[in-house]
Order: sequence, then C-alpha cells, then structure tokens
Amino acid sequence: MQTRTQTRDPAQTIVGWHVEMEFREEGARTRAAALLRLQDGSELRAHGHATRHPDDPEQQRVGEEVAAARALGDLSRQLLAKAGGEIEETTHMRAYLAM
Repeated sequence: MQTRTQTRDPAQTIVGWHVEMEFREEGARTRAAALLRLQDGSELRAHGHATRHPDDPEQQRVGEEVAAARALGDLSRQLLAKAGGEIEETTHMRAYLAM
C-alpha cells in the first residue's frame, strides 16, 4: 500500500511583514520613523536621524538612507528583545540573543 505525503515548498511565504517609514527634513537634519505591525497585533516603533555636514552637498536621498538605516537598526534591536522575552516566558530561562 502506497500513501501520499504532502510536502511544503520551503520557498513558500508563510507570513509577510511591511515596515512603514516616514521622513522629516529640517535643514541639514533628516529624521526617520519606522513602524512595524506584527501578526500578534503588537506594533514596534523606531527612530533614526542623520545630520549633513555643512560642507557636504545637499542630497536628500542620502540623509534618508542613513536615517532609515539607523531606525531599522533600532527596530532590529527591539525585535530581538521581544523574541528574547517570548523565549524566556516559554522556557523560564534567560535568553541570550545577539546580532
């Protein structure tokens, strides 16, 4: 007797996340705000900034990229802390997560 087993495609997307990013320009300073909504209903918010040196040419895109990178770095630290807390709740042991 032969039975069929279902296999899941490892490349199949199970869940997707979208990060919303907003920027504010104030002179030589660029601020970025990131928002991530997770499947469990929680939201994480992070911020980053960039300041253009007075001798540098004005390139809005570069300021946005630097500020966004810093906001996403903050967001990644928050995600690790959240995951660590969830691991600790389940295992009742200290979780050591590193990037």
